[in-house]
Amino acid sequence: MTISENLKHFNSKLPTNVTLVAVTKTKPVSDLMEAYNAGHRVFGENKVQEMEQKWQEMPKDIQWHMIGHVQRNKVKYMAPFVSLIHAVDSDKLLKEINKEAGKNDRIINCLLQIKIAEEESKFGMSEEDATNLLDSEEIKNLKNVSIVGLMGMATFTDNEQQISEEFKKLKNTFDHFKEKYNQFTILSMGMSGDYKIAITNGSTMIRVGSAIFGERNY
Repeated sequence: MTISENLKHFNSKLPTNVTLVAVTKTKPVSDLMEAYNAGHRVFGENKVQEMEQKWQEMPKDIQWHMIGHVQRNKVKYMAPFVSLIHAVDSDKLLKEINKEAGKNDRIINCLLQIKIAEEESKFGMSEEDATNLLDSEEIKNLKNVSIVGLMGMATFTDNEQQISEEFKKLKNTFDHFKEKYNQFTILSMGMSGDYKIAITNGSTMIRVGSAIFGERNY
């Protein structure tokens, strides 16, 4: 199936409250333009410079999502245009995003990344750390960022029960925060291999690459 056919297939199956982020890392602009011409407007990248380059080359009505781990010194490159930063995992990163957003006279939407996977390699903060961050006066006073939800990545395993339980845990955390912070609207969880389990457990945003564009070109 072509990229546009894959997108059509996905969109026909997704609940109306779930946003599809088409993950385009390593893919050429021609592939992205095929998705764009099929009507898709939400793209995710995990490297800031690659995203900036594509942003410069492509139409300006695209929502660009930064889904990978972010180094603070790279924030300035995406601050003029990024729509949503998924993987905020420290107060230092949040302050840097706020600073660079201010220089561009923007408010940048962010998600806090919560660690739900067993793997040591996965980034993210604990629920307790996230609570402390959200409750701190210093963070509340940041005028150029808005924390609009949570993001998480399940353990890379064939054990669907384990994946489901990890997603359920994140959904419970999200619901707990949502009661207190009414700007919380996005729960980003689920990728090509586990998005169906994520949606079953309450995800409102899935990040899908290879199932749309084919295997990545490293």
